[in-house]
Amino acid sequence: MTDDIRRIHELNDRKTGEWTSEELHYHQRVMSDLSPWLNAQGTAMLGQIIHEIEKRSGY
Repeated sequence: MTDDIRRIHELNDRKTGEWTSEELHYHQRVMSDLSPWLNAQGTAMLGQIIHEIEKRSGY
């Protein structure tokens, strides 16, 4: 992980709109890999991340 990407616990209290694109893509990739083991809160957070990525991409 690069120094400019904050850890997920540092981002927990921030809206995904405040995350950088690099943070969104990094955590989306990691959480997608772990998706079979995510609890309901993790699954909801992953959904928010995906929604923010799509919003920024114009989808």
